[in-house]
Amino acid sequence: MTDEFTTQVYYEDDVDESYLEDTTVAVLGYGSQGHAHALNMQESGIDVRVGLREDSSSRAAAEEEGLEVGTPAEVAQVAEVISVLVPDTVQSAVYEEIEPHLEDGDTLQFAHGLNIHYNQIQPPEHVDVTMVAPKSPGHLVRRNYENDQGTPGLLAVYQDTTGEATERGLAYAKAIGCARAGVLETTFQEEVETDLFGEQVVLCGGVTSLVKAGYETLVDAGYSPEAAYFECMNELKLIVDLMYEGGLSEMWDSVSDTAEYGGLTRGDRVIDDNARENMEEILEEVQSGEFAGEWIAENQVGRPKYTQIRQAEKDHEIEEVGERLRGLFAWADEQEEKPAEAPADD
Repeated sequence: MTDEFTTQVYYEDDVDESYLEDTTVAVLGYGSQGHAHALNMQESGIDVRVGLREDSSSRAAAEEEGLEVGTPAEVAQVAEVISVLVPDTVQSAVYEEIEPHLEDGDTLQFAHGLNIHYNQIQPPEHVDVTMVAPKSPGHLVRRNYENDQGTPGLLAVYQDTTGEATERGLAYAKAIGCARAGVLETTFQEEVETDLFGEQVVLCGGVTSLVKAGYETLVDAGYSPEAAYFECMNELKLIVDLMYEGGLSEMWDSVSDTAEYGGLTRGDRVIDDNARENMEEILEEVQSGEFAGEWIAENQVGRPKYTQIRQAEKDHEIEEVGERLRGLFAWADEQEEKPAEAPADD
């Protein structure tokens, strides 16, 4: 554990693995996170069971890996730790199946706290409620583990009935490889609200809107779609990689002086005070539960808005231009050879 951060950070030496000894862990779902957690724990010597619907397309894949598979209710009945890794939108329904099988001292665990934080799942008082959240897609959690590397993760305790919730959560985090890189202590509220805000304002919503707006500005001004695509979409990865590896300073040191001066003097004109005010409004919607309520209601009526805007995104001209250009890239064949990521709907 280190005092260099504003929050506690745990590593492998801080973990007592005995908190998962003689413990059965049920992993509900075998999608992006589920398959990684189950396989990593199995190779860490943990007794793992996978909970899937009777008609799940993932059953065969899990069984081929030597994992014992049952329905969510069946595996929850024999497990002391139940890790809920199905998508947010179906967690409430799955919880109803397993709730009767939660016994005193069991741990109900999540990798994202949305349903707990916004009261869509209200666990009984006789169980621990924790979260172990790798900060990476599941296929990278699995790949890093296989390469003897780690994936940073978060640990949160919502309810500590046994007095051992933190220790058991850390043992789980070590078993899936997160403690190799570092496990940061957080809360369900902080994880959910910062995660939703980051996705909407920067990682998914902000970046894609910025890319499309830049592309459209160049094309509307008469520049070729191909040139606009390269400048506003293709080169984005190069810049993000530099920031990922060494922060903003590494990126500024790596680009030309012209790019640095232009970026430093013009960036704030794009993300100005109005943009900041919009960000603050979005954060308030997350904090108040307005966004969560909107998303829950959208699912209850069959996702009409989601379906419409998702299709509009796919139909944007930048997607057609990008598909043609990516077919010319030397690495296109390599992409086709990569194994498909596990499905996220189980």
